[in-house]
Formats: sequence, C-alpha cells, structure tokens
Amino acid sequence: MDRQPMGKATSLWLDTAPEVMFPMQSDPVEVDVAVIGGGISGITAACELKAAGRSVALLDAGRLLQGVTGQTTAKVTSQHTLIYTHLVQHFGEDKARAYADANQAAIEHIAQQAQARGIDCDLQRTEAWTWAETDEEVAQLHREAEAALRCGLPARFSESVPLPFPARAGLSFARQAQFHPLKYLLPLAQAIPGDGSHVFENTCALKVEQGEPCTVYTRRGTIRARDVIFATHYPFPDHSLYALRLRPYRHYLLTARLDGPAPAGMFINVQRTHSLRSYEGESGPMAIVVGEGHPVGEGGDTRARYQRLADWTRQVLPVAEITHHWSTHDHQSIDHVPYIGRLSPVSKHLYVATGFGGWGMTTGTVAGLLLRDLILGRENPWAEVFAPNRVNLAGTRDLMRLTFTIGKHWVGDRLRRQPPELAIGEGKVVAATHGQIALYRDEQGEMHAHSATCTHMGCVLQFNGAEKSWDCPCHGSRFSAVDGRVLHGPALEALARRELDEIEEVRKAG
Repeated sequence: MDRQPMGKATSLWLDTAPEVMFPMQSDPVEVDVAVIGGGISGITAACELKAAGRSVALLDAGRLLQGVTGQTTAKVTSQHTLIYTHLVQHFGEDKARAYADANQAAIEHIAQQAQARGIDCDLQRTEAWTWAETDEEVAQLHREAEAALRCGLPARFSESVPLPFPARAGLSFARQAQFHPLKYLLPLAQAIPGDGSHVFENTCALKVEQGEPCTVYTRRGTIRARDVIFATHYPFPDHSLYALRLRPYRHYLLTARLDGPAPAGMFINVQRTHSLRSYEGESGPMAIVVGEGHPVGEGGDTRARYQRLADWTRQVLPVAEITHHWSTHDHQSIDHVPYIGRLSPVSKHLYVATGFGGWGMTTGTVAGLLLRDLILGRENPWAEVFAPNRVNLAGTRDLMRLTFTIGKHWVGDRLRRQPPELAIGEGKVVAATHGQIALYRDEQGEMHAHSATCTHMGCVLQFNGAEKSWDCPCHGSRFSAVDGRVLHGPALEALARRELDEIEEVRKAG
C-alpha cells in the first residue's frame, strides 16, 4: 500500500487557533450555575447565563475545546442527513418542526454572536448538501425533501450536485454556514470570567451532590451552585442509564490542500460514509474530509482507516498535500435526537446535554440556549422534543442492540488469551495472574502495562493503533497507552499500572 505523508497529527482548528489559557480552580467557589464541560454546549450555556445576570463557573477536566468541539468538521447546519423523514414518522410533524426550528435558530445565533461581538471566525454562509449514489438513495432524498419542506426548511431537491465526482442527485439546504469553531468559541469563553463568574481548566469534576445548593466536588476543591449542567459525554451520576441510551462512534478526518478550487459548500452522502467541506487556508483552498467511522473500540486497524480515507480523497479531489489528520468522538442517542434538559425526572437542579450524533455545532448551540431558558424559568418550544426522559419507541430496537453489544464486550472480551510479544507501536490485551493487562510497546521499545479494565463500568479495552490509545467498546472512554490517563470520558479515573512479571507468571504456568 502506498503510504504517503499524512501531515500533522492534530486537528486543523487546534493547529490554527490562538493560544488561550485559563487557571485551575484554587479555592472553593459559590455561583448560581456550575457548567461541567468546556465544549460548544457548555461555553454557549455559560455565556448566555452570564448575559442573563447569573454568575457561572465553567470547568473542564483538561483544556477548553480540546475535546470533541476541537475535532469537529465545523458544519453549522440543520441538515442532518435524513433526520426529518425519521422525525416526522416517529416523533410527529410538530416535534419535527420544533427540531428544525431549533437548529435553524442555532445557525442564526452563531452568525448574530459573531457579528455583534466582532468575532472573526471565518464564518461563511453556504449550502449544505446530502448526495445520493443509487436509485434507492435518490428515492430517500425525495422523501427527505418532502419532510424538510413540511418542517419549513429551505430544502431543494436537485439532480445536479456541485461535486467534482459523480452523484445521482442531491438535497440542498440554503443559507447554512461553516466556520472556525475555536476562533468563535474562545472569545465567548474569554467573556465569562469576572463579576463573580469563572472559567477553570484542568479542574476535573468527580462527584455532584444535589441539594439547595448543589455541590460539585473537584480535584481542586468544591463549587457550590444552585444549578449544575453536565455538558460532557456522559453525565454522572448516571441514575437515568444514559450509558444504555448512547452509542459512541469514532470518525477519521483529514485536511487536504488542493491544486484547484474546493467544492463550494458542505457535503455528506446518504450512508454517512463520507463527508467534506471547503476551507480557505493561508496557502489556498482546502478540503476537510471525514470517513471510515465505526463504534468506539471496534475499529480494527485504525491506521488503515486513515490510509483508506486518504486514498478516497486523492481519487475524488485534486490533492496537492494532506496537511492534517485526526479523529473525533461522537455519541448517538438511540432515537437520533439529543438529550437536552433535566438530568432525570426527579432532578430539580441538574441538567444534561449529550448525544449530538455528529451535529454538535448546531445541536450544541441549541443545548446552550435551551438550558439557559430552563434554568431561567422561561418557556421554550423546543423543550419537549429534546427532553432527556422522553418515552419514544423509535429507539427500542437500537436500545436492545446496544445492550447486547455492551454485554458481549463486558463478558466475551474477558475470554481472550493472547501472547505478549509486541512490535514497536503495537498494543494487546493479555492474560495475567489477576485479570487482564493492556500492554503497549512505544516507539522507543519501552513496554507500558496497565489494567485492561475500563474505570467507568468495567468493560475490557481495545487497542487503537492510530491514536495509541485504549478504547472502551461499551461507552467510549479512551485512555493513553503510555500513562493510562483519561483522554475521553465518561471514565474519570486513569488506568491502574500493572507489573510485567504478572504476564511472565502466566506464560510459565502455561
């Protein structure tokens, strides 16, 4: 296989954003609202609540915007592939329209904020397209166009798609947008501190006690707040079983500098196997391409996935150079609609925003606006469709499939027995005297041994060769293969270190 250079192993956004740092929490804090999670939903909610006169504390376990928001394609659109056919069928036309209105409002909110605050975030209004490749997919686009128009969306079916490769037909939404997410969100975050409000980085929330007020326990102290927002992958405590209602997915991205113009607009195919958008870089036109997605922990040879994505990109676009490659982590709810609202039916002051399914730029903004209104006691027409504790049979089959998958990995992966011989850059789960060990040999040949059990709910981890991480196939937690630290939640605790002689004892006994 021709393995050509893949550029920097970081996202375009992280590589080109200004360096902005916030302090760690150092003293106990009292505010009106604590927001856990420094992505687009958390920053939007905190910014909106402060503007409404509430004091807020926004905290992140690591650096702001270094997680999912910093790894996005940054499409700002209400066109979420074939969502409106699904919504009309399973939620009804009123709720489908509410979903559409919410996401259209999110687009306009981002544009308005950028203009009002003078934020230069490379915002560009453009069309969003879903393209079809087969007769069956063309029929699906016709149905989606009808559903979208019934929801009041700016939808248009066309047999001509502005792509440099063949497409049978397309569905476009007008007046959508794309932008640089960190250039947009960092100025919002910088506007939060002061007048009793705070932004804390490297401040991990460990536990939350509901009360009057609630108490957030962090590694740095406590934060007391009337209301608490969980703007994280999974909320904690998980009394409403979000772990059984969310499926984590991983997707691979690259940025290519082009010899020629980039396709005008944002594009995704019906099957969601490939997606792309344009970006005007300092050196000329670029394309951001996505593909090769899979459930977390089930990716097989993840390095080969990058290579296949690069090969496809070179086939369909005039690539001069691949400048960046990275991966991202999304969660899909079982009925394909995010969970935004009260954490549980008995949670008076705890709120959640999760399950954006790859469309977090708009639905994350929706979350910030909706949670603002719920905390302020305002009526919001979007609340019912996004209610986390809704009852909807549309997700029953996916819930059963997800439960089976989690059980398969929790039990079946414990039966594996593999020899510990490892090549450079390779990782394996191997048998040991007291449970299984996640064993990794780094580029210098040094071996690193950790517990192979996820610290969230005990599933056995899988090695991700492209990212050099241990990934949980049950709920999507990820850990560094070198030092075992948490890279992605819901896990809070790092992997425990293990001893190599435990493996040797098993080999001798065998």
